[in-house]
Amino acid sequence: MDVVHLCQKQTAARWNISEATLERWRSAGIGPKFLKLCRRVAYRQVDFEAYEESCLQISTSQSVAAHAQSN
Repeated sequence: MDVVHLCQKQTAARWNISEATLERWRSAGIGPKFLKLCRRVAYRQVDFEAYEESCLQISTSQSVAAHAQSN
C-alpha cells in the first residue's frame, strides 16, 4: 500500500477551509496528525481520513463514536 501525502494547500482545499485555519489547528494541537519535514508540512491521507471519521456525528449532541460505545 502506498502512503499518500497532501500538502497544506491540498488539505485546506479538500475541506474548503483556509490554510490559516490548518495553521491555527496545528498550533493549538487540534485537527489531523501532520508531518513536519524540513520546514514543510504534509498530511498523510490515512490520518486526515481518521480525523474525518472521528468528527462524524449522529445528532447535534452525540458523536458516532459515543453512540457506538453506548450500544
